[in-house]
Amino acid sequence: MTDTLDDEVGPAEAAAGDVPAPGGDTTGEASYEVVLVTYHSRDHVTGLLATLGDGVPVALVDNSSGADDVAGLFADRPASRCLDGGNVGFARAANRGARTSTADYLVFVNPDARPTRAVLETLVADLAADPGLGSVAAATVSEQQHIELGVGGWEPTPIRCLAYASGWHLVRPRSGVYAQPAVGEDIELGWITGACLAVRRETFLRLGGFDERYFVYNEDMAFGRAIREAGLRQRLRTDLLVPHATSSSSGPAVAGGGLPKMPQQKGASMASYLVDHNGPIAATTMRALLMAGFLPRLAVAVARRDSTARRHHLAYLKGQWTRRSPYRP
Repeated sequence: MTDTLDDEVGPAEAAAGDVPAPGGDTTGEASYEVVLVTYHSRDHVTGLLATLGDGVPVALVDNSSGADDVAGLFADRPASRCLDGGNVGFARAANRGARTSTADYLVFVNPDARPTRAVLETLVADLAADPGLGSVAAATVSEQQHIELGVGGWEPTPIRCLAYASGWHLVRPRSGVYAQPAVGEDIELGWITGACLAVRRETFLRLGGFDERYFVYNEDMAFGRAIREAGLRQRLRTDLLVPHATSSSSGPAVAGGGLPKMPQQKGASMASYLVDHNGPIAATTMRALLMAGFLPRLAVAVARRDSTARRHHLAYLKGQWTRRSPYRP
């Protein structure tokens, strides 16, 4: 998951009580397992399982601790398992699913994404065929079959943040922080989406998994950075299109003050990422640029008396300013 304008790196060792479970087939061929982190996502999971079919092994990590009985959907599902995520954030929950797996490959899938089994197997085949490939993702698309903004992107810099905040990225699509490539476009990116992301389990654990400093959002950006620093490549398959209901699997939506939680979390995660990976001057500059990009949008929302958009923009600004997650105590 990552942040657009419109969960100390966690160790890979198993936590107490985490017992590895089989994933994929046991015929001696390379196996894979879907890691699915949920939070009040039962309806989405129902649709995803229907799309995948019964033959795909899934490790469910439930971050709502059984509140919506999502584990009940797996009662008669073969080669699948359920874990209590404890509502510790996406990154920690996903890492738990990874370190308790014995599959050769992992595919992280958002509950509101709809990849087919053929898409998953194509991603795994790409990794198996290329030892230098650290990760590969399918491109998520809207109902109109347009690839979504934020399926990947580049490491934030002041110039890239300025291009994005000012709207220049609409003129020069590769100038900003977030990418929105065309279908079939060959594009080199600094990080790729975690909505449908395949990795070798050994590589993922060796690199420390997803960065647990980020409760949700920006863990895929941080993982892309780890991939690059390890001398590996990453690939976005813009010919593999996966329907996606953006940011619709989130549970309770409102934080203190009546502001929506998810935009605040997006702002907080991005601000924390910028501080974690840059000096104070650069980080402050980039945060200021991104916040400035919201001011015209906020003004338009106020002028139009659009309270939904106004609260959305204010929530993002609050997250950027305070770096405070609305989901953490």
